[in-house]
Amino acid sequence: MDIKQYMTEVGQRARQASRALVKASSNKKNSALLAIADLLESSMTSLIDANDKDLKAGKERGLDDALLDRLALNKERIQGMAEGLRQIAALPDPVGEISDMNYQPSGLQIGKMRVPLGVIGIIYESRPNVTADAAALCMKSGNAAILRGGSEAINSNQAIAACIKQGLEQAGLPTDVVQVIETTDREAVGELITMQQYVDVIIPRGGKGLIERISGNARVPVIKHLNGICHVYIDATADRQKAIDIAYNAKTHRYGVCNAMETLLIDAAAVDDILPELAQKYAQEGVELRCCERSAAVLSEQSVVAATEEDWDTEYLAPILSIRVVDGIDVAIEHIFEHSSGHTESIITENYTLARQFLAEVDSSSVMVNASTRFADGFEYGLGAEIGISTDKIHTRGPVGLEGLTSQKYIVLGDGHIRG
Repeated sequence: MDIKQYMTEVGQRARQASRALVKASSNKKNSALLAIADLLESSMTSLIDANDKDLKAGKERGLDDALLDRLALNKERIQGMAEGLRQIAALPDPVGEISDMNYQPSGLQIGKMRVPLGVIGIIYESRPNVTADAAALCMKSGNAAILRGGSEAINSNQAIAACIKQGLEQAGLPTDVVQVIETTDREAVGELITMQQYVDVIIPRGGKGLIERISGNARVPVIKHLNGICHVYIDATADRQKAIDIAYNAKTHRYGVCNAMETLLIDAAAVDDILPELAQKYAQEGVELRCCERSAAVLSEQSVVAATEEDWDTEYLAPILSIRVVDGIDVAIEHIFEHSSGHTESIITENYTLARQFLAEVDSSSVMVNASTRFADGFEYGLGAEIGISTDKIHTRGPVGLEGLTSQKYIVLGDGHIRG
């Protein structure tokens, strides 16, 4: 296969399909989503058979248990994919939404209309459910999608792609609205991320290594986050029980997720009252504590590890937590400025003025007051679904849902206006 020619043809078809999709009504897009959901459930046997091939090949390649678990499809996960599509179908369609219409002194009426980005390329690893989720989000937001899953899920992804294609046909939409790359050749990724004439944005989903490679080599704009080094700062005025509950949840609710807390900052005035009990709760969960000298001194009766400078810049995705005692909010904010990945930070405080300062000065995609960082995802934000979390500052930031997959253009309404 000539990869360059193949990807060029994919890009050309995607561009044409994106133009057709602009004309599609919300009802037609929703009909396609609902048809695909039904097809996923009715094709359950063939999807599981295809997935079994991937699992067998993965075991032969020596994939670890965690990766095999992410790769696996079963009845519940397939039903979850179908339910996800139905939820997206039920969401308001952002395309065509008009806002900020105002009359100018010239008499012109000027506002903004929400429009699709065009063609979105999505590169992801392991989880076959991303194929359905990404296709649905792109389609509902009026974008054509080029999806390139990991080689370890090739059979599963192609089986899901067959359901997507059939659902698009049933709804009367071009099947090229969603194209799942059929080759595992890595050269296809290199082509996809450089096809400026056909692709408007790239979204990589996977490990830090994948995202760094894509971001470093892409000629197409990339929506991304590299890692999630999230902080919780416990202020001296914090309610003791709120602080313990939030800091415990932010770390232990789930470890291998980007919105889990990786560093706990605690004001020196609160450390003696709060940290010992909190540390005991972490110990019960088997969380390793990597402490600065001051926090280690407070926890002298517990087993802790001395924190290094590298720890402040590490996303553990594991039952490990860095802890630092700070002298006030300014030191906490400075630490976050130096070490945060720009994902999510939270302050626990009863002081309104300090809460406002934290919200204003901390420059992350989500900044919280008296809430666990684990809330930083699209579903909890009321977006219904997300394609990922963006820590970029342009064009979208935070959980990327339907609105994040669109842009805005100015619209101008006149009545024979000419400029003198």
